[in-house]
Amino acid sequence: MSSDAEGAALKSLAELGLTALRPFSKPLSGLFIDSRLVQEGGLFIALPGTQSHGAEFAAQAIEHGAAAVLTDQDGHALMRQSLAEISVAMVVVEDPAAALASAAALWFEAQPQKIVAVTGTNGKTSVTHFCRQIWTELDCQAINLGTNGVQGAFTAPLSYTTPDALLLQSLLAKAALAGVTHAAIEASSHGLQQRRLDGVKLCAAGFTNFTQDHLDYHKDFEDYFRAKTGLFDRLLLQDQPAVLNIDDPKLAELAARLEQSDQAMITIGHCPEADIRIDNLRFTATGQDMRFTYQEIPRLVSLPLRGKFQAENVLMAAALVIAAGAKPASVFETLEHLTTVRGRMELAAQRENGALVFVDYAHTPDALEKAISALRPHVLGRLVAVIGAGGDRDPFKRPLMGAAAAGAADFVFVTDDNPRSEDPSEIRKMVISGMSEPAQVKEVGDRAEAILRAVDMLKPGDALLIAGKGHETGQVIGDDILPFDDVEQASLAVAALDGGLV
Repeated sequence: MSSDAEGAALKSLAELGLTALRPFSKPLSGLFIDSRLVQEGGLFIALPGTQSHGAEFAAQAIEHGAAAVLTDQDGHALMRQSLAEISVAMVVVEDPAAALASAAALWFEAQPQKIVAVTGTNGKTSVTHFCRQIWTELDCQAINLGTNGVQGAFTAPLSYTTPDALLLQSLLAKAALAGVTHAAIEASSHGLQQRRLDGVKLCAAGFTNFTQDHLDYHKDFEDYFRAKTGLFDRLLLQDQPAVLNIDDPKLAELAARLEQSDQAMITIGHCPEADIRIDNLRFTATGQDMRFTYQEIPRLVSLPLRGKFQAENVLMAAALVIAAGAKPASVFETLEHLTTVRGRMELAAQRENGALVFVDYAHTPDALEKAISALRPHVLGRLVAVIGAGGDRDPFKRPLMGAAAAGAADFVFVTDDNPRSEDPSEIRKMVISGMSEPAQVKEVGDRAEAILRAVDMLKPGDALLIAGKGHETGQVIGDDILPFDDVEQASLAVAALDGGLV
């Protein structure tokens, strides 16, 4: 990834807050973290990685014209070992990822005036989408940035939930120059630990919930939690509100700790202590009626969204928008107009007998249990689920996924998700190993066949939840990404079974 000099004045190391080991005052042509993209006069940032160190590619960067290299002590040592002579200016810092984020913010300069960030194991995408929808209803030029790319008043594709600091700052600058004034960013644990959001000027931050995920990357549960709390401990100023769902015990503990340091805060939840308190929910076929209290004033709103967790996501978004400066009454008036996010409890198809088929991104044990349980009040008949687990990801959650589905659904099809480089049958076996009632489980490796069989068993009043891939439009098998869309497959299955295909 490289910086885009368009719209940004060239800057020196000093103007980026960096100091070289020897004097160097020339303006830089850009910032680069990919040695293959380095341009003449650029600064190459050699970051430490899990498999290799960026300094191993410094020679290639120098061949392409790098004028300076930013790295850590280990990277500097590697360069001294591998290069006969270091002919470029060297900037050696303790944390090159943090230095990159700060330099990128100074390079691009422009950001939307109001930016909020949201972390949490589940719900980040929905909350950021809801923030953008509320701001749009309030006549603000707004975007959300994360798993589904950049959406709203400015659009762009993304490969990662939280992009690297260079790309993130570039996108924020382009959005600001396009007139965007408000932005909601998904803050993944990877992105926070790798300091990708450092340099983003936040006005508020939210934490939705905390459950098991990404233990293939983080060494343990507490390391995962520390990565997420970095959003509040490192990036949020004392007078910038932290919005926390204190129904979650870990977030209640975080709220108590932040309160001791006089951090501004807005809490949400069903518990009596919450600043925005959910008093009651009444579920309907098309959504739910939510009664909640804020500043001692009870309010009632009809949400066209299914699932208790969506009520929590909506109030998280409302609280963030209020924390960013909007009037509460105006914010609450917009809630009945919110629409679901693609792949998040999305109604994908309906059979002629009235049975409904939903698609949801739930890919953690907690999210899966919540998604199935959230549908239960809306369904008169049986709840059927199609689930799987991704390859090359946290293997410890696979039996937990099976247990969550078996405990919440009436019938479960275990199929392939994105097996990647792993044997898909072994992944399915691990998922099934967590299920205590195998008589209610059917293993069907082919995902399209599993969806077809699940749709075929739906009777009037039943519902099907296809979980795991949500908005994704491809299935990763080995090194190949094959076209696959759960929503499309659900529609095709219903059409085939109900005579819509000829």
